[in-house]
Amino acid sequence: MSMRRLPVYLLLDCSGSMSGEPIEAVRSGMKALISDLRQDPQAVETAYLSVITFDSSARQVVPLTELMAFQEPQIDAGGTTSLGEALGVLEKAVDREVQKSTQTQKGDWKPLIFLMTDGLPTDNWEPAAERLKKSRPGNIIACAAGPDADTTVLKQISEIVVQLNSLQPDALRAFFRWVSSSIKSTSQSLAQVVADQPISLPPAPPQIQIVP
Repeated sequence: MSMRRLPVYLLLDCSGSMSGEPIEAVRSGMKALISDLRQDPQAVETAYLSVITFDSSARQVVPLTELMAFQEPQIDAGGTTSLGEALGVLEKAVDREVQKSTQTQKGDWKPLIFLMTDGLPTDNWEPAAERLKKSRPGNIIACAAGPDADTTVLKQISEIVVQLNSLQPDALRAFFRWVSSSIKSTSQSLAQVVADQPISLPPAPPQIQIVP
């Protein structure tokens, strides 16, 4: 029997407002995330990672890949915020890549999906958000990064919304460390992950507030 994987999708806003220090911090945050996960035997065994970036359009820059084979994508900032398109890319990727359970074999674990955006969507995002809310393809953790992000938009995509207090490099790196801890703690408690039960996330660092 093949190993049950824990699929992890990172959806990262790479619009123009992320240029400069913020996008640099995202790059170094992702490097640290991969390095940290590779030192955790349970994560190495179960976690598979994919990256979807969005600016004026959205694309899956890394398909679902095991940690040891993961290669960091080139991430640059520019353009607008096509959040709806990114959600559509996510839907298709999950549908294509995540193994469903059959009568004879259990499929992959429910995906962990981390969405980070620093501004308002510039495309028609509501239909995709509504579809995701209905289909519940995974545990979605949405992060409103910095003062211009709108938590009310993200609340229409996920019940779990966090607010990052700034786009400063230390705040963004803290977010990626928290993502890493969340992946590790989920991979260690997979036996307790029941289909529609919310996952328990590790305590957030001071830079991150859970939005009630």
